[in-house]
Order: sequence, then structure tokens, then C-alpha cells
Amino acid sequence: MQIGVDSFVSTSKRGAVGDAQRVQDLLEEIELADQVGLSSFGVGEHHRPDYVSSAPAVLLAAAAARTSRIRLSSAVTVLSSDDPVRVFQQFATLDLISQGRAELMVGRGSFIESYPLFGYDLNDYNTLAAEKLGLLLKIRDSEHVTWSGRHRAPLSGQGVYPRPLQQPLPIYVGVGGSPESVVRAAKLGLPLAIAIIGGSPRQFRPLADLYRQTWAEAGRTPETCTIAIHNLGFLADTTEQALDTFWPAYREVFGGIGRERGWAPPSRPQFDAQCGPLGALQVGSPEAVAEKLANEHQWLGGISRVNLLLDNRVLTHAQIMRSIELLGTKVAPLLRDL
Repeated sequence: MQIGVDSFVSTSKRGAVGDAQRVQDLLEEIELADQVGLSSFGVGEHHRPDYVSSAPAVLLAAAAARTSRIRLSSAVTVLSSDDPVRVFQQFATLDLISQGRAELMVGRGSFIESYPLFGYDLNDYNTLAAEKLGLLLKIRDSEHVTWSGRHRAPLSGQGVYPRPLQQPLPIYVGVGGSPESVVRAAKLGLPLAIAIIGGSPRQFRPLADLYRQTWAEAGRTPETCTIAIHNLGFLADTTEQALDTFWPAYREVFGGIGRERGWAPPSRPQFDAQCGPLGALQVGSPEAVAEKLANEHQWLGGISRVNLLLDNRVLTHAQIMRSIELLGTKVAPLLRDL
């Protein structure tokens, strides 16, 4: 099982100066993840004032010049509100810069700001996702594309350049809990990434099994089936330290999201339960997190990769760096042993 890191490039210091520093911090974090041997680093696309990640491909390209081994991915690219031609061009260019280390993870996103920002109707939420993914795959498969659809001008044999070093460019489908998206990914033969940020990982076994079943029904072998997981996490030298440090950060972020969506604010007992043996949060000492990841691997019937979202606008750069260091130098070796 590969281990990596995800980031939404959260910041509490709004404005050009604060954003500039957060970008430099991010590049240091990706550089450290590469140095400690982590497998991948993903940057999620967001269009909100508390995230500096509206252009993941640009951030990842800067990181590509400072790293040598780690794979660089979006987490996710909101393909429904973007142009598949430009998305492919950006990540093909990233693949050339990184010498074959780019990956693209597409999804519909956990927020909706990009849809009105780029002139799309939320009533077309489902058709946008299916149509644009289909076009993206046609572009990946062929240099010259003939295509027509509802939400974009047709293509009549134009060439799409540059072409990536990797053939094919890896494209994951990121999902939250939609069975329809899981089935679509399996039928198309694409790797799946499941975001597990609440509840218990055990609850997501039916999605993993649905993906494997659909994959097999499409005539593909089990060995080529890839399931990745996205978890929230934070590591410190002791579990007590990790819990006490991460709780205020978790309360701030999810309390804010709750106010927007009409949810009750999180409580400390709820948080502690989510950090416990059966919960979805990967928060604790390296030993505790390694054991919990090993259990998640077993509960879901085997996973190929897990990426932990370690950043948070309340956490300091130093705390995030220490968490990355522990993930690479402590958790990864412990997981190999387990």
C-alpha cells in the first residue's frame, strides 16, 4: 500500500502576502514528502478565500522542479466546471516537467463555487460530469479528436498538444459516496479514489465491493483494479499530543462548514470517537496511525494507496512538516512490517 499526502493549501492569512507565504510553505511540504519517501502528493482544487489552490497544475509544476521521485496529482480537479482540453494540456505539460510523475484525479468537488464562477448551471451537475469525463478520455486516447456534446463546442479532428510522457496519463475518479460514480469509473477502467472523512471506513466496503464487482463484470482482472483512499489526518510524537493539537483545527474548519450547511458544530466526544479505532480520522502517534491504516486496508478488502489530508488553516507550517516527516519515516516502515 502506497502512502501519500493531500493538501487544499489552506490559509488563515488572506491577501497576496499571506498567499505567497502559504505557496512557499506548500512547496517545502511537497519537497519534504519527496525526501522522506512518500509515494504521492495531491493538491485539491478550490475557489474559496481560505484556500490557495484554484490552479493545482501550476502549484504541482513548481513542485515538480523541486522533487525527483514523488508522484504529483490533483485531488481533485473539478472537471465538471472546467474544459477537458485545457485540463489535459495542463497535466500533460506537468507530466513533461516532472519526467512522467503526473496524475490527474477528477471529480465533482465538495463545494459548488466553481460552477457559477465559470458559468455552469448546477441543474446540469450530473450530465456535466459524465460528458466531460468522456471527452477527457477521448483526448487521452487520441491526438486528434472528433466529438460533440451539450456543454462544449464540438471538436472536428483538431489536435490536442502536448502529449504526456506517460502513455496513458493516469486518471483517477474521486468519489465521496455516489454508487453511480463508482460504477462509471469501473466500467471505464479507471482507478477509484474514495474520500473517507467521516463515519467509519467499514461503511465504505460496499462501494469498494461494487467497484470490484463492476470491474470484473467488464472482463478485467482483479490484479489491475486500483482503489485509493483519501483520509483526514494529523500525526505527532504521541497520540495525546496529536489529539490536543488537531482538535481546535478540526473544530474551526468543520464548525465553519457546518454553519454554511446547517450542521451542528462538532463536539470533542464526537471528534475523539472519529479518532478512535473505528473512526475515519487518522490522528495519533505513528504507531496508532499505522495500525489504523492497516485495519482500513483489511476492512476495505485491500487498497492500493492512502493519502492523508494533513493541512488545515489553524495548523502551523512546522506542525504540518513534522506530520509529513513522521508519516514518511515512521508510519511507512511500520505499515510494511504490519
